[in-house]
Amino acid sequence: MTIGIALSPFALDAPGNAVDTAVSLGESALAAGVSSVWFGQTLSYDAIALAGIVGRAVPGLTVGTSAVPITARHPLLISSQAQTAQAATGGRFTLGLGLGAKFLADPVFGGFGGSFDRPITRLREFLTALRTVLHTGTVDFHGETLTAATPLPAAVAGAHPPAPILVAAMGPQALRVTGELADGTLPFLVGPKALAEHIVAPLTAAAERAGRPAPRITVLVPGVITADLDAARAAAAAQTTFYDDIPSYARVIELSGASRAAELVVIGDEDLIAARVAEYFAAGATEVVFSQTDLTTPEDQRRTWAVLGELQRSQVG
Repeated sequence: MTIGIALSPFALDAPGNAVDTAVSLGESALAAGVSSVWFGQTLSYDAIALAGIVGRAVPGLTVGTSAVPITARHPLLISSQAQTAQAATGGRFTLGLGLGAKFLADPVFGGFGGSFDRPITRLREFLTALRTVLHTGTVDFHGETLTAATPLPAAVAGAHPPAPILVAAMGPQALRVTGELADGTLPFLVGPKALAEHIVAPLTAAAERAGRPAPRITVLVPGVITADLDAARAAAAAQTTFYDDIPSYARVIELSGASRAAELVVIGDEDLIAARVAEYFAAGATEVVFSQTDLTTPEDQRRTWAVLGELQRSQVG
């Protein structure tokens, strides 16, 4: 059981060089004692490339993406990126993928473009092709939503072991495909009880039916240690309202007993953070990753990272 942090994309918007900032934050996270740092994909930096750079620059730190949408992407391109990051980090990279939201494929909105038709079929085919090329260096897959064939070898020297694949799956169909074809999941905005009953249980059952090992459950938990509860709650509401209208998130928010995403943000003192981490591990999480630790002040963020590092050391001890 390990503890990590997910960096906010806004943390890299500071003046200067975004890559240098990411490396510095990675060094600070490792110094605080957490085991991993995760990078979300936006419309600016490339999360896989950034994870590889930070992992190479900060020996001992595990890095991953949380998560790269497969909308408008191809498994051969993702394979090349993931293998390069795995080689760069000496095997400390985890590839986190997501279906993405339907509006990201909306031609009016723009976003990543592409099609959001038949998302579960596309997820199954994407994972099938991607897993094959990551493990064998070659693939010849012809599906209903994509084709992936390698006229030349597609292996990257030094990319060992094959990068684990986690999928930000929360719905029943996506969890079934993830259990069959991926190494685990990356749920976000789900409470401990809902995690145990509606994610861990069906995902584990799907993996068992497929003869796969027990899946990794890397749960992303928004939260911060602060004395300014009102400011933190206001910031949490502003940052998470976006998720209230996305059906997959709305479902797990409701299953968690909340009416909106902001209610699942953990805001309080050291004891509250420690208690919530314990609840997630008891619910079946194999890794707890705190996000939104920059909701308030840099000092609050440092306190949060320090406590998470202490909890990580207690897990190792």
